Amino acid sequence: MSGRFGWTGTVLCIDLTSGAITLDHPDDDLYRAFLGGRGLAGHYLRPFAAREHTDPDLPLLIFTGPLTGTDSPTSGRGTIMTRSPLTGAICDGSIGGGLPTRLKKAGFDGLVITGRGNVPCGIEIDDAGVRVVETDLWGRDTDAVLDTLEQRLPEDTSLACIGPAAENGSPLATVAVDHRHGNVRGGLGLVFAAKNLKYLTVRGTGDVPVRDPDGLAEARRAILRLTAASPVLMGRYGFSEWGTGALYDLMDARRMMPTDNFRRTRFEHAADTGAAAIAKRYSPRAHGCLGCHIRCRRIAGTGHAMPGYETLAHFTALIGNPDPDLALLGADICSRLGLETVSTATTLACLREHTGQDFNAKSLRTALHDMAEGGDLGRGAAFLARTLGTPDTAMTVKGLELPAFDPRGAMGLALSYAVSTRGGCHQRAFSLSHEILRKPVATDRFSFSGKARIIKLAEDGLAAADSMNGCRLIFLAAGLEEYAKVLEAVTGLEFSAQSLLETGERITVNERLMNVANGFTVADDDLPQRFFTEPGTSGPGMEIKPIDRDEFLRALNNYYAVRGLAPSGQPTDRTLERLGLTR
Repeated sequence: MSGRFGWTGTVLCIDLTSGAITLDHPDDDLYRAFLGGRGLAGHYLRPFAAREHTDPDLPLLIFTGPLTGTDSPTSGRGTIMTRSPLTGAICDGSIGGGLPTRLKKAGFDGLVITGRGNVPCGIEIDDAGVRVVETDLWGRDTDAVLDTLEQRLPEDTSLACIGPAAENGSPLATVAVDHRHGNVRGGLGLVFAAKNLKYLTVRGTGDVPVRDPDGLAEARRAILRLTAASPVLMGRYGFSEWGTGALYDLMDARRMMPTDNFRRTRFEHAADTGAAAIAKRYSPRAHGCLGCHIRCRRIAGTGHAMPGYETLAHFTALIGNPDPDLALLGADICSRLGLETVSTATTLACLREHTGQDFNAKSLRTALHDMAEGGDLGRGAAFLARTLGTPDTAMTVKGLELPAFDPRGAMGLALSYAVSTRGGCHQRAFSLSHEILRKPVATDRFSFSGKARIIKLAEDGLAAADSMNGCRLIFLAAGLEEYAKVLEAVTGLEFSAQSLLETGERITVNERLMNVANGFTVADDDLPQRFFTEPGTSGPGMEIKPIDRDEFLRALNNYYAVRGLAPSGQPTDRTLERLGLTR
């Protein structure tokens, strides 16, 4: 790909131990095989994927995609990836704000960080200028760090940092990005801390070359028309109007709201804690990532980020809290301490089930500070439940706490949780799109019929999306057909929906190979027993039964077959050969 378009052709590599700053230039075949973002990061991670999070050789990876920094709709996303200190599985998070765009405009398709600083340090990137600096910000919370950096750096600089939770060793630690973006899962903030890395700043002012600007403009218009016609994204009750909190009332009405640590699936106080009640109470304004027209974030008048759906649901229904002020307090404390909210709230729900005690402002604050100060509570729900002698009360898959969607109300969701390469995550296949939101077509949410193939194809599609680095939400309206045209216009290379699916398949199987290397087996492709033995909260014309285990296992076996896996859950030789992968 001489004279590349879309890609810069350069990956920045920083060794914090030696201080060496080098450049890597992936070859053309590698870009075609993995695109960028999650795919290319996974390629760089795989040789080191079995290293412990404390091993200096374990890379911390931040990658953009070929669409990042272009006029492609919602292209301001990037991927952060490494091995999870919480689960031991591979783990990635989609990050936004301005950081991915500015990294790309600085001339880099990705950033590979290895080693460990001798003292707490920061990485500062200003276009081609890169330096590692000693910092006295260790011990400060994320707001203090970001405020301090903003005062001395140009306004068009993006920032990422960790808080005390990471510094004190919590595997629930996250990474804050540009104040309002981050909250990545799996304890990735702890990998920052293991490298003595407190913060990263990025400023990039260059242009991303596009092969066919007119073709990109035409493809962009087509996607904008589709999103404008999408009630979910741009409608009166959609994400652009209410943020992701628009899902709150819907999940409760569908009897899929995890309540009281997933013992119930409907929250009697939902009308007072959902998006409409929050909007009336706090009058938030819309906010979004660079290059996004959906603007699904909400900012309070104080400038603080408002919680999205999952954080709001888990800090209300999941812990049995009817007070939205207490939920926002919990979210704000997590943000400042650098705790990831979904896993944190699920751990609190596990504790509440054991003690029977509700949270108030004092006890919630105490619990969160205990998590961030190195206490056992900060080691996650699975560790807590084992310590308490009730392992079945941990609502986790592969050690990752489940998000705010109960799988008893959607069988595709149940299957996607079980097979997700990063553990308890709905975004690997986002079956809610067809099971709840009816996009692109509705499926029977209480049936496993056809779900194995649907989940496999959705995983492949979203892996490709995460590697181009288009926002996952926009795929509720547009599809790979539209984005193949965008990618062709940007890069000048030929793509199709089918070729992107094949790339996504390669990326997903590569991740499964890394998990196999870390000891994960078919036994880990499962759900907490609660979902097979206890019903949810039924309502008029809607019975929420326990998941039928025999049907679940048949669907799992069907998934292995269509995914090209052996009954053991490992990829077959034939699958690896077809995808150009090796064991």
